[in-house]
Parts: sequence; structure tokens; C-alpha cells
Amino acid sequence: MVSNTRPNRDIRRAAAFSGVCLWQIADSLGITDANFSRKLRRELPADEKEKIMQIIKNISGEDGKE
Repeated sequence: MVSNTRPNRDIRRAAAFSGVCLWQIADSLGITDANFSRKLRRELPADEKEKIMQIIKNISGEDGKE
């Protein structure tokens, strides 16, 4: 059975809402944007999601450091 929801939708939405491109996240992780896109095909573990959400906040300036 195929699920109708995309894996890691929360990451995709957070990035889009914050104006952060997926390639920027990939760059921060030290991987290519193609590899990051492949990584998003499967649901990520919670600890990895938290790391990516923090990267999104850092890039967008929502972390209060700017």
C-alpha cells in the first residue's frame, strides 16, 4: 500500500515557509542537494529532523542570532 503523504513534509514546509532552499540545507550538512533530496524520500529519524530544523532556523535568521 502506498501512502498519500510525502515523507518529511514537515521539513519541506518549514523550509518553504522560511524561504530556505533545500540546496542551502544540503550545503550546511556538507552533502550535495541531490543526495539531500534522496535522503528526504524516506522518513528521517527524529534526531536528524531536529538537526535539519535547526539548520533551517539558522539560515533563515529565526534563531535570534541575526
